[in-house]
Amino acid sequence: MFRKSLLSLTVLGTVAAGAAPVAATAPARSCADLVRSFDVPDARTRVTSAVVVTGAREFCDVRGMIEPGIGFQLKLPMRGYQGRYVQYGCGGFCGVIDDPAFPSGCGPAFGDAAVAATDDGHQAPPENPFDTTWAASDQKARDDYFFRAPHALSKVSRHIISVFYGKAPSKSYFSGCSNGGREGLLLAQRYPRDFDGIIAAAPGAYYTALIGYQAWIARNTIPNDKIVLLHNAVMEACDGLDGLVDGQIDDPRLCEFDPSSLTGRLTDDEIARVRRLYAGPSDGGVRLYPGGQPYGSEISWTFWLNPTPGLGRGIAPELADNGLKHLVHPIGTPHSSLESFEFTVREFRRLVPETVKANSLSLDLRAFQRAGGKLIIWHGAGDQGIPSEGTLDYWQRLTGGKTPSWARLFVVPSMWHCAGGDTLTDFDPFRALVSWVEGGQAPSRIIAKGRDQDGNVVRTRPVFPYPLRARYDGSGSVDDAANFVAAPGFGFQDRIRWAGEDLYRSGPAAP
Repeated sequence: MFRKSLLSLTVLGTVAAGAAPVAATAPARSCADLVRSFDVPDARTRVTSAVVVTGAREFCDVRGMIEPGIGFQLKLPMRGYQGRYVQYGCGGFCGVIDDPAFPSGCGPAFGDAAVAATDDGHQAPPENPFDTTWAASDQKARDDYFFRAPHALSKVSRHIISVFYGKAPSKSYFSGCSNGGREGLLLAQRYPRDFDGIIAAAPGAYYTALIGYQAWIARNTIPNDKIVLLHNAVMEACDGLDGLVDGQIDDPRLCEFDPSSLTGRLTDDEIARVRRLYAGPSDGGVRLYPGGQPYGSEISWTFWLNPTPGLGRGIAPELADNGLKHLVHPIGTPHSSLESFEFTVREFRRLVPETVKANSLSLDLRAFQRAGGKLIIWHGAGDQGIPSEGTLDYWQRLTGGKTPSWARLFVVPSMWHCAGGDTLTDFDPFRALVSWVEGGQAPSRIIAKGRDQDGNVVRTRPVFPYPLRARYDGSGSVDDAANFVAAPGFGFQDRIRWAGEDLYRSGPAAP
């Protein structure tokens, strides 16, 4: 859910593999001509500024507002544009327009795509990226954040692109992680014709349960020095269970580490807290979230659960407290807080009427499939913010355990939330998505990378479509992707029984 942690995008050369060459399109109007109102249906827009940014990456920088309050930025290349549009998702509670990056390596000097991002309908103060006071009494602002803003921006961007270049984009792509990943799934479900290709990374699809999950882990913290001790013990016990001692746990579900083995080094209370973190919240045996903290993710707890310099509280308590106080209960009903929230089925059901609007749990993506859409979902197996078990549960319900022709799931071993990890830190499927959409080549593997503190690549590892996994072939460096082959997965049961099973939608998602 945290603010965008998207990796820099690297896509194909001037065309995707297998696709026909596309001639670059020059602007049909001047950049300054875009400063005006656009009467886009259900998304009336006022462009407040449009200026040419010069340099190696010369582009028209368009800023504006979609009624009632959706701020956006759209960058239009002044040369090299070849018809692609890329829209980025918004992380956390949004409120800030993250500068949309041009995909690199496409045109003669820079990316060949127009790119855009939005603040999802409200503006957060710079000193508080977790602010939710905007949602306390404004249902329209909530709905823009929950579901409308990404769709509205896609309509507006395509319209402005048509005006500027004289024609609409030939292909449109969306890429988001965390809350942005939720938006990616939501677009495929509710607005299936908006994008040709979608990347939904670490999706916060279970919004009804996710804020409560953040409260659960925020109320079960342990000191950072004990976290390091715990992590070392977990890795010693479980690193080799996937068949290779390589500093990472490929599937945390293999691990059955018992925290009581650290009795005398952790207090009884700390051991109890660790057990609760791994198990996830429940009420009388009924799970309140489809997942818990993954074994091997412990180092990431030091900043997600605990205070960090410049942030104050950790990320989880900030998300939980601000969400519970102003956002996830219906307007006009009693709200709660991190301190007062009760982990009960009754309290869970109190969140449903409002947050169901934000969930992206439809199991009917037939309209997206019929429109020719391609979907890549990916998730870090060591995700401390949004456990990957929930995504595996959704994927099982969506596909019945079979790999569809139009969608792929990739689970990246040991990776944390959106980026970072003990070993693998980067995963970028955008190039594979472009090849799939424009060249018809479904991705059979994508390379994950691990970088050191200086940014140097120190490990590469293939990630195969789930449930396949990478297996060491027995020769060469374990840090070289060339020495791994595809193998069957570990055969875990992915479907999870929990309190929100009625939230999945088997019919078309709401518009």
